[in-house]
Amino acid sequence: MVREIGDRIIIQFGGHVTVESNDRPRMTRGAKEVFYEDLPRGRTRETIVRENGNQIITVRDRYGNVIRRSRITPDGREYVMVYVDDQYYNRDNSWRDPGLDLAPIRLTIPVNEYILDAADVDDPERYYTFLDQPPVERIQRLYSVDEVKRSARVRDIVRRVDLDTLTFETGSADIPESELGKLKGLAGAMEKLLGENPAETFLIEGHTDAVGSDEDNLALSDRRAESVASALTNSFAIPPENLVTQGYGEQFLKIKTEEATRENRRVGVRRITPLVAPVASAN
Repeated sequence: MVREIGDRIIIQFGGHVTVESNDRPRMTRGAKEVFYEDLPRGRTRETIVRENGNQIITVRDRYGNVIRRSRITPDGREYVMVYVDDQYYNRDNSWRDPGLDLAPIRLTIPVNEYILDAADVDDPERYYTFLDQPPVERIQRLYSVDEVKRSARVRDIVRRVDLDTLTFETGSADIPESELGKLKGLAGAMEKLLGENPAETFLIEGHTDAVGSDEDNLALSDRRAESVASALTNSFAIPPENLVTQGYGEQFLKIKTEEATRENRRVGVRRITPLVAPVASAN
């Protein structure tokens, strides 16, 4: 651990610095019941029972990393959202970027088919058709959510929506109520995709401009990602278990400048289902 910033922790694995936060408050908000069980090898099983009878079951390793997550409906159907095979997962919490096993990405499609800027969307249906597309290269194996969060090369396998129409004030992670409408098209696409496959998982990526320290910006960007995830749940009823969040600070500037720039204070969204879910990966 490098530093605690509020409810965020800055972690360093070798030369890789990342921010970690607890998603339990967002996941358990409004739950009917929450209980925990101890499993072998230091693992824990969290069961969240919702008012509609759905059970969200998450298995974490001894370090808190999510290695299984599924939804069980009242009629007994199970939808596996996250699964990682033990043979690929480090048990000692050391970090090796799984992207190192992959060749450099070779993009064979136009950039605007790989990254969708919200400012260019004139029809909300475009969010759905964009996110519904397959990864841009063959997936070698399933990854844990934490591997996807930490590896830029693994994330690059799937396409990204840049929500550059929803930006933040300097130093703030708040979304004014007047700005919530900018999430409507994206939320509609998520709802449609979830109607077809309730096991979809979306990664919300938070970003900052280059003003401020690297560590403060990591924490701020993580709060921005969480704010968007919470807004999607609270205002548009996207289930929280289908959303994961991660902040990247100033690592991926949209506008390459050290100045305070609104375009850099943004979030991005990826549909990471093919990377983390067994059925989607097989398809």
